[in-house]
Amino acid sequence: METKENRGKQGVEKIIEDLALRVLNEMDLELVGIEYKPYKGKVHLVVYIDKPGGVFIKDCEQVSKALGELLDREDPIPHSYVLEVSSPGVERPLMKKADFKRFIGNYVRIKTFSKINGQKNFLGELIGLQNDSILLRTDEGEIINISLKDISKANLFFK
Repeated sequence: METKENRGKQGVEKIIEDLALRVLNEMDLELVGIEYKPYKGKVHLVVYIDKPGGVFIKDCEQVSKALGELLDREDPIPHSYVLEVSSPGVERPLMKKADFKRFIGNYVRIKTFSKINGQKNFLGELIGLQNDSILLRTDEGEIINISLKDISKANLFFK
């Protein structure tokens, strides 16, 4: 039988995502992503939100209040945590396949789990998405195919 204590990090993240989507859909905001990680001896839950025209402090406050109340009521996290609601910022993280599709033509920074052509860090223009891989054009003009599964971190990047 699954309990709060044994549901695991991924199960908790999925529940949090579902609850966040309930709140954000009512406010016409986009869920960019969720980070659920240990930080200074506590669990830090960061919910990144966005909307056309950008996110303002008032948006973050409203989401924090509504989501905080929902998290308190549903109680999916079996221990204390810190909730932060934030804009994705200028160097917006790319977390979902739809993010990569949306930002084709933009400059990105990619970190991979394993080496590709002898490296794990890439900068370049996101030029396409094929199946479950992105195409990246480096400043040297090289086209690199990177599997979405191999991406450990991706962000928009402004040089």
